[in-house]
Amino acid sequence: MAKKSWIEKFKVDKKPEVKRIEKAFADIPENALMLIASPKIIADYLKQIPEGTSVDIKTIRKDLALEYHAEYTCPVTTGIFLRIVAEAAFEELQLGKSIDEITPFWKAIPPNSSTAKKLTFGQELLIEMREKDLIN
Repeated sequence: MAKKSWIEKFKVDKKPEVKRIEKAFADIPENALMLIASPKIIADYLKQIPEGTSVDIKTIRKDLALEYHAEYTCPVTTGIFLRIVAEAAFEELQLGKSIDEITPFWKAIPPNSSTAKKLTFGQELLIEMREKDLIN
């Protein structure tokens, strides 16, 4: 079976889920309501960020938790989904879409972050896109 492309991973029909966790996890205390988002939710969030603005993953998690009536958003899946969004957008670029047509993942991934280091396309594109977007 062929490996799924990042676009296919992005398009998986996954519904967001809010659940009460029994044990403390990462920065989330036990019995808290935790959102497990989806790649689409992360992409939709990034598309709403104004030009010239960036956002950190903690802010994304806080905003999404509020929007979905949870106390926290899962840090692990948020990071995974952010990478899926970035890699899928990069695949779309390679397939001929313009920068304006893809999700602006560079608004949430600093070039020196651990997420940036995992990306298949490296940090140069992040740096270039942040400069075009006037993000420091």
